[in-house]
Amino acid sequence: MRKIAIVGAGQAGLLAAHALVKTGYEVTLYSDKSPDDFLHRSRPTGAAGRFEMAVAFERKLGLEHWGNEAPRCNGIHFTYCPKRGNQLLTLLGRIKFGHLMAIDLRMQSATWIEELVQRGGKVEIENVSLERLDQIAGSNDLTIVAAGRGEIMKLFRRDETRSVYRTPQRFLAMVCFNGVKLGTPYAPWFMPIKFNFFQHYGEMFWMPWYSKDRVPSIVCLFEAKTGGPFDRFRDCRSGEEVLRRGREVIRELIPWDYEVFEKGELCDEHSWLVGAFTPEVRRVVGTLPSGRVVMALGDTAQSLDPIGGQGANNGSKMTQTYVDAIAERGDLPFDAAWMRTTFDRFWARHRFCDMLNNTLLEPLTPAARLLLIAQYGSTGKPDDNSPQQQLADAFGENFNDPILLTEALHDTAKARQVIKDAFGSTSLPLVRGALGVVGAQVRQKVGMRSGHPGTD
Repeated sequence: MRKIAIVGAGQAGLLAAHALVKTGYEVTLYSDKSPDDFLHRSRPTGAAGRFEMAVAFERKLGLEHWGNEAPRCNGIHFTYCPKRGNQLLTLLGRIKFGHLMAIDLRMQSATWIEELVQRGGKVEIENVSLERLDQIAGSNDLTIVAAGRGEIMKLFRRDETRSVYRTPQRFLAMVCFNGVKLGTPYAPWFMPIKFNFFQHYGEMFWMPWYSKDRVPSIVCLFEAKTGGPFDRFRDCRSGEEVLRRGREVIRELIPWDYEVFEKGELCDEHSWLVGAFTPEVRRVVGTLPSGRVVMALGDTAQSLDPIGGQGANNGSKMTQTYVDAIAERGDLPFDAAWMRTTFDRFWARHRFCDMLNNTLLEPLTPAARLLLIAQYGSTGKPDDNSPQQQLADAFGENFNDPILLTEALHDTAKARQVIKDAFGSTSLPLVRGALGVVGAQVRQKVGMRSGHPGTD
């Protein structure tokens, strides 16, 4: 039986460990935290909302334990604001296949570690140094690194051909809270992930989240552009401070969502994060001092800004590609060339996760404007079968599998074809959508409510 070591007990590392045990490999997982550490002394490392492609993989492995009790998202509610106080347009797209689910990663990791042992995997609790990693690689046929800081992260150099940014694009603040009613008060038929995009300031999104205490809660993320009104979290030293300042931002810039946040209480003292990092892709092969090679997985191989909710989904898709390639390898060595080929295989199919995230970090493209105008009028209601709704639903499904629509967000010819496929023509839906947006602007100018679907 071939031996595989996995360093890291986050989403991708544990998925890989379980999948490889199920496939018949001898697997040892190295974690710097015990299940008790995860539950009582750790912060969640992200919102980790997963769409159907990722949830289906967890279900296949017998790891999806919370779907019958955790809150589920069934759509995307997008509000675009060119400036303070101006809601230019909205999109309410349904997720038609499956749902979005966000589970507290602390509870998830603790549970999956215990189950890995029950299923025949080995777990070692230790901080793995570079020297120790070299020893582990010498004792296994393949060593996968799904966590890394300091020296270990330096093993995996930046991939210049696939990386777009050299600096952090947003300063991030995340907070998880409960004690509030879930859902969207002004669109009660809908349980969406809620995006608020401000052209000059940054973004804020929130969604239902299932805490480690098994309480339906909300996870909220602020993505601040430097110097703007969202950029007020840098000196926060507690979750209570993040929550308080978050309320200030929402009251000032996003008053339509203030009711959701007004009475929220922090889930626990650790349920928050602030910081910044550079989104980038790294070379998947790390060479150790001995000359042995190890393979990067998940966030170690590719850091994604959370703006598109793709991190955990991307890690799941990468894991599935790796596991399939490992099984196909048979008794052949897991050498550096195989590692690079395996990542290339993942990238060829799933590079659109990276492309979607980067699209959302940049100003709206002309093609994206066409699509947003054409879908204007979508309501997200269960009985809405209009062409506008079909187009809005395509936006929702694109978060599950970004190969579906992301290129059309950059290519006006493709965008026009998508519109034509939904409406049967291109010019009429664009005129209709534009008139609706202009009408809403006029209403706001004279002090009336916007009249956007799902806002009033």
